[in-house]
Amino acid sequence: MSRTLQAPVTVAFDYTRSTGPVVGRFLSGLRDGVVVGARTSTGQVVVPPLEFDPVTHEATTEFVEVSSVGTVTSWTWVPEPVKGQPFDRPFAFALVTLDGADVPFLHALDVSSPAEVTTGMRVRVRWAAERVGHINDIACFEPLAPGEAAATAPAASSSEPVTGVVTEVSLDYDYAASPEESLFYRGLNEGRIMGQRCPTCQKVYVPPRSACPSDGTPTAEEVELSQTGTITTFCIVNVPFLGQKITPPYVSAYVLLDGADIAVLHLILGVPADEVRMGMRVRAVWKPEEEWAYSLENIDHFAPTGEPDADYDTYKHHL
Repeated sequence: MSRTLQAPVTVAFDYTRSTGPVVGRFLSGLRDGVVVGARTSTGQVVVPPLEFDPVTHEATTEFVEVSSVGTVTSWTWVPEPVKGQPFDRPFAFALVTLDGADVPFLHALDVSSPAEVTTGMRVRVRWAAERVGHINDIACFEPLAPGEAAATAPAASSSEPVTGVVTEVSLDYDYAASPEESLFYRGLNEGRIMGQRCPTCQKVYVPPRSACPSDGTPTAEEVELSQTGTITTFCIVNVPFLGQKITPPYVSAYVLLDGADIAVLHLILGVPADEVRMGMRVRAVWKPEEEWAYSLENIDHFAPTGEPDADYDTYKHHL
């Protein structure tokens, strides 16, 4: 059997959240070049401030401005930074108790070797050149030499309170396709649509599966599917969204390929959206061969064949 396919995959999106009055106060302070904490019912000053008191569970109301200078209480060395970390070179993460606070605050510490870090060392905030009301407004902490004072942050460009923050979320991983998936993707790279047949119930699945979901029998027989099929159900997309490649309205439909027992979801073009219907006969329209890869996107879309609509009884069990 041919080796299975493997490819790097990145899942990424922008996560937007409202900050609320407490976190918003903290982030507004960072934008303005000050560190804001909150006093709890036990008298402790916590940075960042908690939204609710850990003892009374009351909403936080008493805010305290603390120093941008503090003491390292604990740390860990990062010899090989990964994507998204504060530096692309070795650095330390440190818990720093800022002067005026009672609870340590985690952030990056800019030092060139672990020999430069000690518990109890004095550090100060290094402010980002441009601040927008985000935790990264603190670029990092840096060692404080004897006699040095806290760094003064440049004036903020806005006095409006921070009410929301956008954070980029990204996950990189290697995806290893199963032997059955590899068969499907290799076929697409050759201009073919491949499935597999269950030896017990004779159903043909596309994309192929390692076992029949109806009776659990391992699938074995490879089947090349027709590139024509029937629309079983469909949706007209009218709402625009981020990353959309086609201007609405357009149709996304389940297409039951001739000879298959499960429909595949794909784009329908070549016909006005309001003329698409259940039972419409369609065929695969491929991208130019030089653009092919191991991807279902090799099929650009499905378009009407001009044949008469399929009888409802031929696809009613596949809705």
